[in-house]
Amino acid sequence: MCDKKLKKYFGSRYVRLALFWLLAVSFAVTMHTLLLVNRNEDADFYLLSVCARMTVPFFFMVTVPLAAALLLFRDTSAGRQGTSNKEGLLAKKVWSMQGFDHLWNSLKGKKKPKVRTAACARAWIELDSKALKQNIAFLRSSLPKSCKLMPALKADAYGHGAALIAKELQKLGIDAYCVASAKEGVTLRRQGTKGEILILGYTNPQEFALLHRYHLTQTVVDAAYAAQLNQFGKKIHVHIGIDTGMHRIGERYENTEKLAKMFEMQHLVIDGLFTHLCVSDSNEPQDQSYTKKQAQAFSQTIQKLQERGYSCPKVHMLASYGVLNYPQYAGDYARVGIALYGVLSTKEDTMGVKQHLKPVLSLKARVAAVKVLYAGESVGYGLTYTADCDKKLAVLSIGYADGLPRALSEGVGSVLINGQTAPVIGRICMDQTIVDVSGIKHVEAGDVAVLIGKSGGLEISACDLAKQAGTITNEVLSRMGQRLERILV
Repeated sequence: MCDKKLKKYFGSRYVRLALFWLLAVSFAVTMHTLLLVNRNEDADFYLLSVCARMTVPFFFMVTVPLAAALLLFRDTSAGRQGTSNKEGLLAKKVWSMQGFDHLWNSLKGKKKPKVRTAACARAWIELDSKALKQNIAFLRSSLPKSCKLMPALKADAYGHGAALIAKELQKLGIDAYCVASAKEGVTLRRQGTKGEILILGYTNPQEFALLHRYHLTQTVVDAAYAAQLNQFGKKIHVHIGIDTGMHRIGERYENTEKLAKMFEMQHLVIDGLFTHLCVSDSNEPQDQSYTKKQAQAFSQTIQKLQERGYSCPKVHMLASYGVLNYPQYAGDYARVGIALYGVLSTKEDTMGVKQHLKPVLSLKARVAAVKVLYAGESVGYGLTYTADCDKKLAVLSIGYADGLPRALSEGVGSVLINGQTAPVIGRICMDQTIVDVSGIKHVEAGDVAVLIGKSGGLEISACDLAKQAGTITNEVLSRMGQRLERILV
């Protein structure tokens, strides 16, 4: 009967804890009312002085989660008024009793579930925490102390894994970040990222509630958008985007009246203003001149607003290339992106900072099978490669769905196995890639192939892949697939 009532209130999963809680209550009551003192001294000593004193701490540990279970998801399955099934499941997940379950399982001799590592991954990314720390130190040293880094964690931290990177950055004293969308900002918040999170792009008005709920800072993309944000009716923190010549997002810098009206909007909390220098990666004279004009236009706009009595708390212009080429335009923040991860957009640019910035990411995959391709036989989709003599092939468990550019097919790209180069043959598939290992001894299933990184004395960089694929490093990295394991080393 007691068991059925407990199940009604807590669910079968919590019966053991509820029974223990009741036992602990009875011990506590007995201990404080001295019921056994005059009955049996031995029973009083062993049951109360020993058992009860050990039980009391666990009583308090169990009380809170049991109370939460009762309050948050009692009768949830029946659809309690004001609480949906979805909310009940969320509450159950939030207040899960994993710690107690682990304790119970250990008492029953059950083993903890194994943690996934590179040892069991088909393909994975390794992140070098020392390289990240070195890059942060160099970028900070390139700027005035008054300018703080605001790392770009958009596109899953350029494919590196935003959750892992954010945790490492927090350890290094970073407390401001920028992302591309509200979804990315919410994900970071749910993973425990604290500090300011600036959304650089557009957020649909239907998602304005997320900005308020998760304390996200929204970019004002133009005057009309500022009015929409204000109409939401609740305080929203914003940075105003100012278009000084890139003509992408932001209100045009000439429109001082429209910018001034934003400061009068009741529900906008203006924390900053920024622009983007669109040719700061170039040292060509005409591009340097254009960058100078952008910086002057931005500074003049800030000055005009201040002359009208409006406070402009934080201002920022620089991204990665701006930090390296135009540190004199440093403001309160520097929105470092690709440089944070130890590379620049092209191989030529990266070589210029190789002594200061170190690549954070390595990409690796497992050899799934090794087989012989006989002379005259063809391989892969379209049979685009035909062997002119007997060849030894290795099938790698990675493909274009993992972010490996398909443009590297048919000998354009290569990988490293056992410190030697193995060219890609045939077409790269969605999930697998075939390479020629004829000149490499002792290649077996389970061996590791390096697609980005070092093996022996050789190295393939993300810049190499980008150049071979006819694109930039930013694209190669940011398209790394979600099914790749990401491991901090």
